[in-house]
Amino acid sequence: MLRTRAILSSRALSRLYATATSPHALVFLEHRQGIIDSASLSAVTAAGQLGGEVTALVVGSSDHVPTVLNTAKKLKGVTSVLHSTSSQYAESLPEVLSPLLEKLLSDSSPYTHVVSATSSSAKSILPRVAARLDVPAVSDVTSLEHDASSSSTTFTRLIYAGNAIATVRSPSSVPIKFFTVRATAFSAAPAVEDVDAEMKAVDPVQVTDPPTEHLKTTITKSDRPDLGVASRIVSGGRALKNADTFASTLYPLADTLGAAVGASRAAVDAGYVDNSLQVGQTGKVVAPELYMAVGISGAIQHLAGMKDSKLIVAINKDPDAPIFQVADVGLVADLFEAVPELVEKLKQ
Repeated sequence: MLRTRAILSSRALSRLYATATSPHALVFLEHRQGIIDSASLSAVTAAGQLGGEVTALVVGSSDHVPTVLNTAKKLKGVTSVLHSTSSQYAESLPEVLSPLLEKLLSDSSPYTHVVSATSSSAKSILPRVAARLDVPAVSDVTSLEHDASSSSTTFTRLIYAGNAIATVRSPSSVPIKFFTVRATAFSAAPAVEDVDAEMKAVDPVQVTDPPTEHLKTTITKSDRPDLGVASRIVSGGRALKNADTFASTLYPLADTLGAAVGASRAAVDAGYVDNSLQVGQTGKVVAPELYMAVGISGAIQHLAGMKDSKLIVAINKDPDAPIFQVADVGLVADLFEAVPELVEKLKQ
């Protein structure tokens, strides 16, 4: 009995003085038509803040993967790039991509973290893989800090529509830490000419008879900047009455400023614009240099998607509208008079 106790004591000491594992992040890079999504570039920056190696994962069809690799291998902070090509990977279906990630994250995997942007695709794929591996996932992270001595990572994320900040600690008992990042909280990783990361091909995992099928992708085409990455945004609310008035009032202002067009949920639900332009908790989260809220009352749901903007300008005829509580510049006026006048002044 005494001998058994001595053995257990020895094992306990060996665990106590074990060397902490250096972080190694696997970043899922999303792309469309061979162009890496800007939000994924922010995920690369977040992964670099862990203080270890960063491996980028690129999957897709043979038509687009080579173009993406030319950019991915030169991203700042990326030490290596894995790529897998298959016709099944042409669209990011969770049921098709999950087996590949499970294979990469097997028992012999060197990865300690799996990172992605908070996109519709990643919010389906990462939690699915995490559940299969019986580990938790943290979503929409706004900051992170890794403690190498304890192999734990601490995250912050917004809750209650941005009115509170939750601090979440993932301890060393979680072997692989899954998290998605809010793109507006991290700068996009730039391409560096003198960087050329090592590239390695990975065999695809073919899925026979997948339960879901991609039918089509409908993309709203516009000559204006993309809402998710625009430095200037003009958004309209339900006060614009209908789709025609929305277009005739806001589009000239947006074009004059070189801005993207957004909308509140109320405007989207009323059918003024497509839901791809919705800004808010259930829409897109933006943080442009200039955000103009025209005829938007300022519901909590909308504020959660734009209150991190550098300069917020509000136009509303209601002086008690909540939007004025977060606005840097406010104008109490009839938008149908103020906006055309503003457009004329800006053109001069």
